[in-house]
This record gives sequence, C-alpha cells and structure tokens, in this order.
Amino acid sequence: MPQRQLPIFPEGVTQITSELAFQKREGKVWYFNGHLPVFSHHEDDVASFRLLTSQLVVNGTATQAQISRGFGVPLITVKRCVKQLRHEGSQSFFRPAERRNGHKLTPERLEQARKLLEAGWEVPEVAEELGVLANTLHKAIRAGR
Repeated sequence: MPQRQLPIFPEGVTQITSELAFQKREGKVWYFNGHLPVFSHHEDDVASFRLLTSQLVVNGTATQAQISRGFGVPLITVKRCVKQLRHEGSQSFFRPAERRNGHKLTPERLEQARKLLEAGWEVPEVAEELGVLANTLHKAIRAGR
C-alpha cells in the first residue's frame, strides 16, 4: 500500500494550499510541494512569478483565490495572467512589451510640425494648427521625433 506524504514544510514558509507553499530567502523565492522544493526564481523576476502561479491555477494545483491571498496580489491580476497563459502560452510572459505608436502625431503631422517650428512658430501655435495638445508636441520634441 502506498504511503501518503504529509505536507511537512520547512520553517518560515507561507502556505498557499495544504500541500503548496513558498519561501523568500537570499533574494530568491522558493516553491515547495510538501517538503520538496519544486521551483525557484529571483525575487524581482515578475515574469517567472506570473508564469508559475498561472500554471498552478491551470494545472488545478491552486485556485486563483488561493494565489491572490497567498501572495497578496489582486485577484484580477491573477485572472489576467491565467487568461494570458491559456490563450498565448508561456512564452508570452517573457516577450518585451509591444511599443505603441502615437495616433495623433503621424509621420505627416510630424513633418508639418517640423516645418512650422523651423518657420519660427511657437509650440502652442503649432499644436493648435495641427489639432494636438502642446504637451504631445513637447514630448515628441524631447524624444527627438
């Protein structure tokens, strides 16, 4: 007859479920199933944290509420990460954020703004002419666009 493993955790761990716990030590976060360490990552590695906790939910090891309570993260964040894992896969946690292009300052408008500024117009006047906020134009100038 197989012997059941009792959930015995090392000292200083925080329980997530009756069989799952984590511990932060020496700049790393360690995850335990019973007394066995199963995974670790650097404490600043948010992508690995999100991936692992989402996998725990998807695999049925923990519920979204248990992850939220155990780590003190908002429930909606856990739900979003689980959805991301289910729809986009594990690699989605590690790709860089997509850079968004502004929709107000198109290349044509930027060229028009450059010409007006070179003609001696002030930034607020150019912004009004183009129908954008002066702040938007200032940001583009600081960014070198």
